Amino acid sequence: MYDRPIETTWKAGPTFKGKSVEFVKRLCGVIKDELELILEEKVRDITYNSIPDSFDSRTKWPNCPTIAEIRDQSSCGSSWAFAAVEAMSDRYCIASMGKVNVRVSAEDLVTCCSSCGFGCNGGYPEAAWQYWKYHGLVSGGEYNSKHGCRPYTLPKCGHHGIREPYPLCTQPYPTPECVRKCEAGFHLTYGQDKHYGKSVYTVGSSVKDIQTEIMTNGPVEASFTVFADFPNYKSGVYQHMSGSALKGHAVKILGWGEENGTPYWLAANSWNPTWGDKGYFKILRGKDECGIESSIVAGLPQL
Repeated sequence: MYDRPIETTWKAGPTFKGKSVEFVKRLCGVIKDELELILEEKVRDITYNSIPDSFDSRTKWPNCPTIAEIRDQSSCGSSWAFAAVEAMSDRYCIASMGKVNVRVSAEDLVTCCSSCGFGCNGGYPEAAWQYWKYHGLVSGGEYNSKHGCRPYTLPKCGHHGIREPYPLCTQPYPTPECVRKCEAGFHLTYGQDKHYGKSVYTVGSSVKDIQTEIMTNGPVEASFTVFADFPNYKSGVYQHMSGSALKGHAVKILGWGEENGTPYWLAANSWNPTWGDKGYFKILRGKDECGIESSIVAGLPQL
């Protein structure tokens, strides 16, 4: 069980009350890549001489609604897929200057990418982006949304012991079946709805490289180690203070800034808006906190 962590630059809330360490480990879902799949590192073709003190993709690209959406991975260790499809969705809109608005399907990636890992039992972010490039992904919104070809089939749930507005997450779900067919009523076939990546790559671990990538092409996927105090985050700039390492987790980084003199990355989690700061959190920037700057993955969409 979780104790209230030591508070420094951040504050804790009553999150994950009554949840076991194993529950949170299962929810994280990033597996160390034993296959050693290595994506090519992005060769920077543009460098900003002056990077702003703060940046938020939501305000930079206000006509791209997916940037401001917080999804819910349910009781499934699929963060590796959610962070990927969230960033992919944003990048279609950004690259097309608002003409292409698509919610890339987490369901399609979690259930059909056998090379990505083990679905709800965890996966590899790099493989997720490679799958997008070579096999494509269909559209699909959240559970029961009727958005796209394959919406998520696992229901939203309270991840942290709070019943409202969703029922509590209980037992972990098995990975749903890979169904290569759009749900009834969608106007395209599964094959017609495929969306592909043009290029996929890792981003250098320097702060400036990551900032330049986000400013140029949009949000990125980042993996980091979750420690026992992280699930209790409510506000402020998170940095690990107490508790042991649990497992790898993936999130979407969409900006940066400084709070009370502490530099941070702004990230979107996939534990629905009732967790953290309305689904978002800030994490210490410039110190590779919990490995957040060491495993940045991104790509460009094929329009």
